Amino acid sequence: MNDFYDQDIISVKDFDKSKFEKVFSATDKIMKMDPNERRELGRGKTLGYLFFEPSTRTRLSFQAAMALIGGSSLGIADVSSSSTKKGESLADTVRMMSIYSDVVALRHPLDGSSRFAAEISQKPVLNAGSGTEEHPTQAIQDLYTIKKEKNKIDGLKIGIIGDLKYGRTVYSLLYALSNYDVDVRLISPESLKIRADSIYEIQKKLSLKESTNLDEFIDELDVVYVTRIQKERFPDEEEYQKVRGSYKIGLDIVSKMKDSSIILHPLPRIDEISAEVDSTKQARYFAQAEYGKFTRAALLALVLNEHDL
Repeated sequence: MNDFYDQDIISVKDFDKSKFEKVFSATDKIMKMDPNERRELGRGKTLGYLFFEPSTRTRLSFQAAMALIGGSSLGIADVSSSSTKKGESLADTVRMMSIYSDVVALRHPLDGSSRFAAEISQKPVLNAGSGTEEHPTQAIQDLYTIKKEKNKIDGLKIGIIGDLKYGRTVYSLLYALSNYDVDVRLISPESLKIRADSIYEIQKKLSLKESTNLDEFIDELDVVYVTRIQKERFPDEEEYQKVRGSYKIGLDIVSKMKDSSIILHPLPRIDEISAEVDSTKQARYFAQAEYGKFTRAALLALVLNEHDL
């Protein structure tokens, strides 16, 4: 039996290593499938997406993933054109979307929004980004990218750089990595250090070291995971300006990295990675984005089909 069938995907905290590996195996199968066979996995099914925050990659990735398995998509990409503009509650919007679709993807600025939606919805809910707390499908995509590009996850040294306070991809990735034997280096401005209360549960599972100096760890890292400074989450514009551009990955930084190391970024990037880095062999963030289409296709296929792929 497929234990993902008809289940919500809300948090990576609900995953263990075996669940991650099951998604990775399903992703490998989907990537190798004949297109006609692959389209049978979602034929006649509809993805309903509700994006209450601006998004390009995540929303398009979900739509592309649903199309890949033969399904269709409908939804809200612009809150100003939806009934929420008239005052409709999130609960009612979710209820209506679950009537129109077979699975719902929700992105919302409030913490806890996806778990709330899962309680309301008649159909499975996939968390596409919930406040500052989690972005589970991004973390699954990130882990899969590391495994495909490095042929393993266990035993790696992974550096996470940038906005560790507000970046929700960071928290999901750390919780996901706590299922593996890895060393993690957290590099950020002092004011954007990881929120200790948010990683309390995993501090004993992960080997963590913190620094404000990128040069301290850059030559030992196997994976360099870069995040942008989350301007939209700062309560004060002046505080944002103080830390803007704190770290920039250019060719000078790449030259200090291992030849075998890889650079990842959940995107969009602003000025954290120079365009000149794109042509280096370490740059794997666009491949990472492509893997996201396939990992989300695997998740959708697992949620929508009673039997394993």
